[in-house]
Amino acid sequence: MKLKQTHLFKGSREFEIIDDHVRVRSKAPFKHAVELTVMLTVLNPEPVITRSCLNFISRVNGDVLLSLYLGKPDSEAFNAFVSTLKRRALDEYQAFAGIRSAGQPAGLEANVYEEPPDFDDAVDDGPAKFRDDLDVERIDEAIQMLRTYLAVDDIQPFLTAMEALREEPGSAALQLQVVNAFNDLGFRQGAVLTYAPYVGALLSDRPGGAPY
Repeated sequence: MKLKQTHLFKGSREFEIIDDHVRVRSKAPFKHAVELTVMLTVLNPEPVITRSCLNFISRVNGDVLLSLYLGKPDSEAFNAFVSTLKRRALDEYQAFAGIRSAGQPAGLEANVYEEPPDFDDAVDDGPAKFRDDLDVERIDEAIQMLRTYLAVDDIQPFLTAMEALREEPGSAALQLQVVNAFNDLGFRQGAVLTYAPYVGALLSDRPGGAPY
């Protein structure tokens, strides 16, 4: 599914949902086109409205990952794309984290352009809350999967933080260290979540790794 938006001064943006990610192409006036990929697993499915944009943020650190102009190119196309993106982001996260729910959470369809909810407290700049229900065996399994399928040198700080947490899962300081190390992974976050889905549940601030 695609959504193409244009802005008189900022140029054009094209968003396309492909399998487990969103491909974004942007072209600003007098600049080269830029293309990037955002993994659906790291998107918080509940967007934040700021002025003329609707932003999808990272479920881990609150950074804006996708920014859409409100109502462009028209309300119907915009709302259809946003609804699909929210549903796909939630589905991908649940699939990677091994979470199964009886149904969609109430309000999942409520954030369309016509009736935006109040998002004043939606963005939290702080780390995930302290968790006291971490599964040491699943942490160890995640570490082994990452060592098997990813280049260790590329994610070494995160692996080191995970190994420390495995030894002391009740440490709030070590949980924060894992969150910060994950934030520093940049575009490698998607690969980490793909091969070690428990990382997504571990980083959630809900009991048992429940989704937002």
